[in-house]
Amino acid sequence: MARPAQMSEREPVANPCVLSAWRAHEGELRGYLIHRLADPAAAADVLQDVFVKALRQGPMFCGLDNHRAWLFQVARNALVDRSRALRPTEALPDDLVDESPGWLEALAPVDALSDCVARVLTELSVNDAEILRACDLGGQTQTEFALDHGLSLAASKSRLQRARQRLRKRLISACQVSFDVDGSVCCHVPRP
Repeated sequence: MARPAQMSEREPVANPCVLSAWRAHEGELRGYLIHRLADPAAAADVLQDVFVKALRQGPMFCGLDNHRAWLFQVARNALVDRSRALRPTEALPDDLVDESPGWLEALAPVDALSDCVARVLTELSVNDAEILRACDLGGQTQTEFALDHGLSLAASKSRLQRARQRLRKRLISACQVSFDVDGSVCCHVPRP
């Protein structure tokens, strides 16, 4: 796919490794998208979105181990996003939310645990606290965390899983967190 004829000054400039990878895999991506969408025009739209995302990666794209895998993953994600956007939806009725006191009390143990979580995070290792704050509290994806810290995605996922396990153990110990039969937080003893 050729670059769009009129790119604004704010659009990223094509990196040679992006263009090289694009030339190598564009036909295969196009075929995959046409097969999935059964509409060449829709496939071309998604293909252009994938190209723009690759351009926006800039130098980070060149550091990827497998350009083809990355392009196909972005294409798959774009297909899912497109499917969700096209799915019909309807508004929920206003009376659907149960605001009875019992419903609010069910949230109280987890809400009250937030103070304990903040304290326990300061007691974890710097690496554990950093990934938990970034991914679980800050909303950063594991892929973004991996790119920002020079890790593979697998290493980032593993590090986050281990950090969550250590946080859970520390919460159980330091805040005496208890769980009900469903595994949900039922209560804890706040620390002074």
